[in-house]
Amino acid sequence: MSRLFLVCMGVVLLACSTPPSRFGVYQQSDGTIGVHSPKDAKEEEAQEMAVAECKKLGKRTATIIDSRKTVNDRFPMTYNYLCR
Repeated sequence: MSRLFLVCMGVVLLACSTPPSRFGVYQQSDGTIGVHSPKDAKEEEAQEMAVAECKKLGKRTATIIDSRKTVNDRFPMTYNYLCR
């Protein structure tokens, strides 16, 4: 009985966990959206993440402001977007 309970609890915990995001998306103090992009991602995918964040803020689109390489191995590119 306790074995079945442990298995059920494990399944419940796995079902409730949130998978880690491949992108780092954040709102900057000036209102722009920053997206840290993983190695294998394309610029279009980063823009999709920015658009999703802009929609949370009640905006429709995300226009790229700039992009730059970083020294971070996990997120080698950072893109900055303006929500409109």
